[in-house]
Amino acid sequence: MRPTRATALASIAAAPLFADLAPDIQQALAQAAHPTHYAAREVVFLAGERVEAVYLVAQGWLKAVKIAANGREQTVATFGPGATINDVVLLAAAPTQASLIALEPCQLWQIPGTVIMALSAQHPALAQAFIRSLATRILYLSGLVEDLAFRSVEARLARLILSQAQDGRIERQRWATQSELAAQIGTVPDVFNRALRSLVDAGLITVNRRRIEILDPTGLAARVEVG
Repeated sequence: MRPTRATALASIAAAPLFADLAPDIQQALAQAAHPTHYAAREVVFLAGERVEAVYLVAQGWLKAVKIAANGREQTVATFGPGATINDVVLLAAAPTQASLIALEPCQLWQIPGTVIMALSAQHPALAQAFIRSLATRILYLSGLVEDLAFRSVEARLARLILSQAQDGRIERQRWATQSELAAQIGTVPDVFNRALRSLVDAGLITVNRRRIEILDPTGLAARVEVG
């Protein structure tokens, strides 16, 4: 998709954060949006940087990661088409809290922070949209902390599968390796593989290179609660 002002407007109108805004606000955002492209595994920004922009994903997938001193990664979020990135950090006027890395070739729309803040001051609906985004992010991170503190790897994996499944299955993205999936639930590939095998052996799911299919959603949900 060749980036144009029309495609910027289409992406903004389809994004959950901006979808309910009046057309004139969407148009103003589209006028300010600048297309950027990233190759697979390319770093968009590093934790601790000051990034004065909001990113909107037009194509591709990215991950936000925390990286420990020993090199171990914790994926705190993944972002696909329609997702907005760095909105909460921009509002807080703070450095980025995680590194953003492309999982595959991506096109993003970069909207300058000065434009976002000026439009938010003029249009309460945009400010309210950012407040809702902040509340949603807080709830997500609260759930992530709870998972890491109180649930086993198997329980976290069961919850991940249930949350990401559509029509009882997850169609695996090309980048969704065992290592990437393990990082999403805060573990390492060996432990992830044992948990995955346990769910397969229990007859709760089937797994192949392309998809994970849920066979027993009730039983899988019970593993989340037991964990």
